[in-house]
Amino acid sequence: MHTLTRTATTDMEVTSIRLERELKEKLKELSGNQGYQALIRDILWQYVQQKSGDYPLQALPKIRVTIPATARQEERCMLTGKIIQPNEPMLLGLTTTGGMVPLSTSSLQDG
Repeated sequence: MHTLTRTATTDMEVTSIRLERELKEKLKELSGNQGYQALIRDILWQYVQQKSGDYPLQALPKIRVTIPATARQEERCMLTGKIIQPNEPMLLGLTTTGGMVPLSTSSLQDG
């Protein structure tokens, strides 16, 4: 999983969030030595970057395989930031870390 530049916890704001016990336990299992709160921050930052189209180049995923798909809601191409409209053809990219990311049909064409 992509790791963002760390901010000292003393510079962060305290926020309370209610999670189902099972979800919290799964996050703890997945986080390993990183800690589940750091994992939650990484997940939230990735979501914000995906929705805003603000991807640092080092955060772009390595795509292993693509699968043709049709958007069911507005998506943003993970590689180009292009908006993919509902019902528009798109690709789903399987990343080297096992995630699926939305891709525009033209995003992998050689320029």
